[in-house]
Amino acid sequence: MSGELSLNINIKEPRWDQGTFMGRAKHFFMVTDPRNVLLSSETLEEARVIVENYRTGTVKPGLTEDELWRAKYIYDSAFHPDTGEKMFVIGRMSAQVPMNMSITGCMLTFYRTTPAVVFWQWVNQSFNAVVNYTNRSGDAPITVNQLGAAYVSATTGAVVTALGLKSLATRLPPIVSRFVPFAAVAAANCINIPFMRQRELKYGIPVMDENGNRLGESANAAKQAIVQVVVSRIGMAVPAMAIPPVIMNALEKRAFMKRFPILNAPVQVGLVGLCLVFATPLCCALFPQKSSMSVSGLETDLQERIRQLSPDTNTVYFNKGL
Repeated sequence: MSGELSLNINIKEPRWDQGTFMGRAKHFFMVTDPRNVLLSSETLEEARVIVENYRTGTVKPGLTEDELWRAKYIYDSAFHPDTGEKMFVIGRMSAQVPMNMSITGCMLTFYRTTPAVVFWQWVNQSFNAVVNYTNRSGDAPITVNQLGAAYVSATTGAVVTALGLKSLATRLPPIVSRFVPFAAVAAANCINIPFMRQRELKYGIPVMDENGNRLGESANAAKQAIVQVVVSRIGMAVPAMAIPPVIMNALEKRAFMKRFPILNAPVQVGLVGLCLVFATPLCCALFPQKSSMSVSGLETDLQERIRQLSPDTNTVYFNKGL
């Protein structure tokens, strides 16, 4: 039986040290790998069975450690860490690059007219709403009414912000107006994410001790989680929405681009995709997925409960979402 895989591998945690940026970056390069979107339902189910069986002490015959970790990352890319449910495909982090490169490329290409700005901001914020809901923290359900109100509020706020910035940009140099989509997206993230996760702000998210024992729900932890996600999302947008406009501004002055203006959109989408391949995992890695905060930073009643249940606990942990 010496050839059997050890049951001591901790697949509840990522393969690489999450206390370092490099370890988190390696982890998120695996989780956000766009190729995971193409995996079949059968492959996802096989990975789920391998992971869940291993957690209960059952090892598939002939399974290697590399195959176990591969199954774990396929599982992580498609199933919610708190609820265990299969996530909607375009809401998964592995769909971020293909979806965002298409939407962002179009936002940067079609930014000159008000209808185009409204349409692409609506498309972008609708996509963001799906992503924010899919990658929310915690396991509490959200009602259709709550989801609808959050979606309408977030999308309306984003579109109004984009139009306001566009009107300001008309008095500025053309190169500056190219950055309107980025400014709108950055502002919209500050609106969309809190709105789509407002239930967490109201009722809190689960916090646990270092052994994974649930200690209660904290709105303060939710605030920290949402701030970290907003910073990461804005960071993702910086390279994809700041670098291509500068390059395109230079390219559009070249003869071949003037001769073939139809190339504008595909070139822009390609540049955005190249930026996102690296920006998505690297910005996800800015903060640990399993975030933490001191017990003293929690609500007073929760502090008291933790002191009674687990007096030695000084730090709590929670899934910040993505």
